[in-house]
Amino acid sequence: MITRFRVKGFKSLADFEIELGHVNVLIGANGSGKTNILEAIAALGAAAQGAIDDQALRSRGARLSGPGRYATRLSGAGMRSSIGLAAEWGSEGEREHVRYEVGLQPPPEADGKRWEYGAERAWEQGRLILDRSRAANGTLNPQAGWAALKSVEMSRDSPAWSLLLSLQEYAVYAPNTPTLRGEVPDAQQRVPVGLSGGGLAEAAARLQLHSGSSELDEGGYYGRVCADVAALVDWATAFGVGARSARVLAPGVPSGQLVLYFEDRFMESDWRRLGAYEASEGALYVVLAAVLAADPIAPWCFAIDDFDHSLNPRLARGLVQRFCGWVLDDPRSRQVLLTTHNPLVLDGLDLTDDRIRLFAVDRTVKGRTVARRVVVDQELMKKSEGEWPLSRLWVRGEIGGMPRV
Repeated sequence: MITRFRVKGFKSLADFEIELGHVNVLIGANGSGKTNILEAIAALGAAAQGAIDDQALRSRGARLSGPGRYATRLSGAGMRSSIGLAAEWGSEGEREHVRYEVGLQPPPEADGKRWEYGAERAWEQGRLILDRSRAANGTLNPQAGWAALKSVEMSRDSPAWSLLLSLQEYAVYAPNTPTLRGEVPDAQQRVPVGLSGGGLAEAAARLQLHSGSSELDEGGYYGRVCADVAALVDWATAFGVGARSARVLAPGVPSGQLVLYFEDRFMESDWRRLGAYEASEGALYVVLAAVLAADPIAPWCFAIDDFDHSLNPRLARGLVQRFCGWVLDDPRSRQVLLTTHNPLVLDGLDLTDDRIRLFAVDRTVKGRTVARRVVVDQELMKKSEGEWPLSRLWVRGEIGGMPRV
């Protein structure tokens, strides 16, 4: 698991550091820099895979900026042209501690060129295993990284390989309703689903295949996930995937060969099945969250921007409770970052579990993005008067991450 992430000079992240758990929720005002944090990890992931350009960033869900806008341009921060990124796996002193860091130079013009590498280094258990110094760059291709080549030689049991693979697989998901419904193709297709939610029916079918197989679901994990999905969609008795038919979907509605459907408990038995095109967008979003948290081929590490998208506040609270359970119970030890603006999402977090972490994201008086971890301690309990939920504390401005309006 990535335990620490450090950024210098990326957009509003002039000098930024965050210590991560398994589930990490970022709250804050619009424009506070939450998405910049997610995109900085995407940039490091592209660097770990060997090259950074517009396509490498777009395929990881990062927004593309104009020339010169990736590097920090904050007033008083100095005119930085380089970006420093670093990630750690484990903690210092531990046997599995790994650190990967890289210095990057974005192209000054929008000409489609790749970013150039400066120093690129990696340590495992305090031992330097990769060292690309600036002095050696004269004999190397400045637009090609070393980490991707080095990872091919690493043992699959190596913590260094696990760190690099997590970074390489990382992506930022930002689903939208037309893509979830299957009306439009996903511009950034990935497995198990695209970054906008494309291919949801096929992914849901695989999840149900695992839940219905005693061999694939020996511990009952996938069965519990599917049961949780059905419980969260209160108007439905079940969900499933079937072949497209005119009874479920009108001929003029675009979709693939497979259609995600829900059984509406309030309809007559012959008319209960609703396709994704007619189902509520909240129901589709619940299925997407389950797929990303539990699908065996989903990334080890990923982010969902605007996690409460289209959800009723109470459903958002219930979903984040279940979602944390799905991630923490998954034997693959997944890691997730979420952004939200919905107060009730906070009430679904068990912050007494150190694996679940909440960060209030703000910008300083100089515009720099900072993230402060919200910890349940005596000070917070005093503010809550022993009974106020986190949602009310946040709205009151007691834990940070609120706009100054």
